[in-house]
Amino acid sequence: MRTTAGVVWRYVRSAPGTYLWLAVLFVTTVIAHRVAPDQLTHILQNRSTNLRHLLHNPLPSLFRSAFWIDGNGWFLYAIVFSLIHAPVERWLGTARWVAVVVIAHVTATYISQGILLWAIDSGRAPQSDLAVIDIGVSYGLAGVAGILVYRIARRWRWLYGGALAVVCLTPIVWPLVHGTHFTFTDIGHLCAAIVGLACYPITRIGRRRPRVVGDLPPVSPLLVEHMTTEPALPPVSPHLLERMPAPAVTPPARRRRMMGIHDRLRRPHLRRGGPVGPDVVG
Repeated sequence: MRTTAGVVWRYVRSAPGTYLWLAVLFVTTVIAHRVAPDQLTHILQNRSTNLRHLLHNPLPSLFRSAFWIDGNGWFLYAIVFSLIHAPVERWLGTARWVAVVVIAHVTATYISQGILLWAIDSGRAPQSDLAVIDIGVSYGLAGVAGILVYRIARRWRWLYGGALAVVCLTPIVWPLVHGTHFTFTDIGHLCAAIVGLACYPITRIGRRRPRVVGDLPPVSPLLVEHMTTEPALPPVSPHLLERMPAPAVTPPARRRRMMGIHDRLRRPHLRRGGPVGPDVVG
């Protein structure tokens, strides 16, 4: 039991933003179950990202709406958060994960509410929808589910992407086939998933660049010569040859001095003050 609790705690600590968000949702869900229905409606109305709030008070409504659900299904959200949000936060880090959530939540909210405004202006939706209750975490969840495509192994990536497309497109296509209307939240979920897919550049930020050859220490020519002449060793890699230091270029004057010193060492009779041999006697 202690081992299981340790594993769960390490998993929770690996994605602090996900489970802090989930804890806040738990508190607001408890509040939603304890207040009267008309009071709950008033609370959610004040925290909704409807058209009126987006026009007059956008930032607080966008922030507060992300911490309320409809009062049911918290345990289901806990499972989904652990399967989608937590892996992405561990992969990208908390800062980049928050960036994806915010971008998806804000973009999907404005697009879906913009479509709702068009429907109201064209008479396809009632004027009362200007103050419709629009809360929840589903837009951020859909955006993170979209960027998770790039974390899935290549052989399963198309299967996961296809399943995500089915989940997002079915609520839109099915009403059209049967002659009914889809909701603005259905559009929002699809837009959020597309935004998550478009956040691919975020996955590249902060990645460690591989070490280039110039950053690696040089390889001794003696080691390369030994590896080349030893038949039991494998062939020398070209990368090792690239890391060999270039031979030093000796200036001509210094080369002549070194050759003279070398000759005097080999022939003692040429040393300064050395013995005179018979070949130099006049």
